[in-house]
Amino acid sequence: MDRWLKVFSRYDWPLMFTSLMLVVIGFLSIYGINLSQATDFFQFKKQLLAVGLGLVAMVAISYLDYRHIMMSGWLIYIVGFILLILALVVGKSAHGGGRWFVLGSLSFQPVELAKVTMAIFLASYFSRHSHKRLTWIIFIGSVLALLGYLIPVLLQPDFGSGMVLLAIWGATVVFCGLPRRAWWILLIIAALSSTLLWNFGLKPYQRDRLMSFVNPAADPLGAAYNVTQARIAIGSGGFFGKGIGEGSQARLRFLPEASTDFMFAVVGEELGFLGLFLVLGLFGYVMWRILRIGMQSSDAFGGILAVAFCAFISFHLLVNAGMNLGLMPVTGIPLPFLSAAASSIVIMFVVIGSVQSVAVHGRKSGA
Repeated sequence: MDRWLKVFSRYDWPLMFTSLMLVVIGFLSIYGINLSQATDFFQFKKQLLAVGLGLVAMVAISYLDYRHIMMSGWLIYIVGFILLILALVVGKSAHGGGRWFVLGSLSFQPVELAKVTMAIFLASYFSRHSHKRLTWIIFIGSVLALLGYLIPVLLQPDFGSGMVLLAIWGATVVFCGLPRRAWWILLIIAALSSTLLWNFGLKPYQRDRLMSFVNPAADPLGAAYNVTQARIAIGSGGFFGKGIGEGSQARLRFLPEASTDFMFAVVGEELGFLGLFLVLGLFGYVMWRILRIGMQSSDAFGGILAVAFCAFISFHLLVNAGMNLGLMPVTGIPLPFLSAAASSIVIMFVVIGSVQSVAVHGRKSGA
């Protein structure tokens, strides 16, 4: 009992409460969607169960000393790789996108866990060389590790999750000290990869999404329909919003995937610009607390892990908000903590639990 009290006493409670505030806003929005559409509140109940599981996982992970997993980075990486391969072999596709493990009414998207295992591996890998600028050998090794995850994810196909993995890798590489000439090589690789991906890697519907992003007017009732409805929803909410359950775009089903991919638009319509400002402010505070915990870590592993997880959350937010506003292509990335996506919400609490473990076990004395 004394051990648990000591753990909780060292918790970063501002991070905890801010994360829960985002979850509550998500609950209100999901409840409003279910209420207006006269459903059996299945999504709301599923989200409630997912949050419960996530909280249990968070507490359990925060109790463990994060430094114990540092030497198991490769093993954790292999576990994530196996899950991604299994997803290709036995996983079921959803809406033409990523693969899921389905058992009866339960489902899990393995790529969400793979994002965490990639972050842990990179933090473990780079922390062993934190005393000096990254060498070309270390840099190339990280590129190969990234490709080991990126290729099966793109084959699912899940372009959005692939971008998240790339963002996690990019943030950690830059933080650890990228070799000077590597920037030019990265630009060349990015140009070649983009060309190959467009011609051979993207499915027709993915190309349509990108084209509708460049020119929404070309197909307003097809590929650009979702984004058009999302922007209408956000604009119609005004400053204070229409109220929970009163958003016409979600209530009348004009806005597809309202509770998942386009939750940002639902918040904008029902809670207005004031609600969106609050949500963005809460996310900013969450990311600042994560980085602060990383800076207070007594070892490089905890610091790099915090950077990787901050990139994880921030890129999810950037892509989801961007595609709702028509600033980025539609990729099916959920809004962290808010969207009705059970896999995502559980993994987000795993991330928070890992950061809390750094706060509990890894802070410098006096921090």
